[in-house]
Amino acid sequence: MRLPTAKRRSFLKAAGVCVALPTLESWPKAAAAETTTPPRRMVCVGNEFGMYGEAFWPKAFGADYETTTLLQPLAAHRSDLTLFSHLDHGHKGGHFAVHTFLTGVKAAEAKAMPEGGISLDQRAAEFVGSRTRFPSLTIGSADGLHGGCQMSWTRTGTRVPPVSGPRELFRALFVEDNADAKRKAVDRIQLQGSILDAVLGDARSLKKRVNVADGRKVDEYLSSVRAVETKLDLDRHWLKIAKPKTKMSEPENRGLAPDLPAIYDLVALALQTDSTRVATLEIGGSFAASDIGIRKGYHGLSHHGKDEDNIKLLVQIELYQMEQFARFLDKLKSIHEPNSDGTLLDNTMAMLGSGMGNANSHTNNDLPIILAGGGFRHGEHKQHPKDSNKRIPLCNLYASMLQRFGVETDSFSTGTGTLTGLEWA
Repeated sequence: MRLPTAKRRSFLKAAGVCVALPTLESWPKAAAAETTTPPRRMVCVGNEFGMYGEAFWPKAFGADYETTTLLQPLAAHRSDLTLFSHLDHGHKGGHFAVHTFLTGVKAAEAKAMPEGGISLDQRAAEFVGSRTRFPSLTIGSADGLHGGCQMSWTRTGTRVPPVSGPRELFRALFVEDNADAKRKAVDRIQLQGSILDAVLGDARSLKKRVNVADGRKVDEYLSSVRAVETKLDLDRHWLKIAKPKTKMSEPENRGLAPDLPAIYDLVALALQTDSTRVATLEIGGSFAASDIGIRKGYHGLSHHGKDEDNIKLLVQIELYQMEQFARFLDKLKSIHEPNSDGTLLDNTMAMLGSGMGNANSHTNNDLPIILAGGGFRHGEHKQHPKDSNKRIPLCNLYASMLQRFGVETDSFSTGTGTLTGLEWA
């Protein structure tokens, strides 16, 4: 028998866990309150192998920095973006530390953190809650080196599974399930809810019989159950609401490299239709260089050994990625917000970067970070301390982004506060 929602919430509090489930019945009122002010959005784009430094980093700082080879595609958006030097998480580990890009913390150390190993995008998604059909969208592949890019993580240390291609993303955003599929979905939600109630009952009974240390483990388990309960309520709510329409035709999956334009277009549509306000794009080792006419592999070229021919090919791959990001910014800037003088870019923080600083030497410092849009005052290459004892954590930038997003926080993960010198326009 399924317990009423109110009783299940009281039960979780009695078990020592504060469960702040979204009040889904109030969602229409919350949405209505936002109609006069465009919502904030966040898009995080990361690749697995970083950027070739000599083609990426300008030598000058401030507003008069030179446009490098890899920044050339973004020249038209110079006033819309900021480039940050010498920001990172202070980690070592090469490819294995790449996965800390949006979390700031290694998985083995996450349990000691107040918010676990949650990534920037998922922290923002928690704030959005049920106000959009998808609290967040993660697009990428589980394939590639060490399991792919792996950027999005829940606070319980679970990787958010990515949507694998533009066709699947299109169907999730715009294709309605038929009546039979919807009935099956309702049955699935009810069954999972009943199982969840039974699990909660067992966990409560167990906690009464264990010591303090094991009790903490049960609390961690209940935190995971909380996420499942939230997801069920979200599914139940949005199952009754029709998906938006689009004139875009359903795309085919051709491979990550040729699919990037369609993926970016779909992300822009998802933001425009308020299907989501948080999106993450993982560009991992499944990015096949052969799909853009390069016969050597992306990973192999990232370990160029300072060979000029390999470097030229690597820069071509990275230039293609920068061109597609620039095209995405073009798209966002071309979409005007309803009841506003601004554009979608004005209200979307679009960050491009990597958890890898130098793939050739497997180092994770001096991460390539670009932040565009979002209502910040842009137009500079910002210089931060290079000395190891004076370094500024990348998570300070993330705290500033979360504040701009609307999250009431003074810090994020391993950060020491917000990033000084980054101002709102």
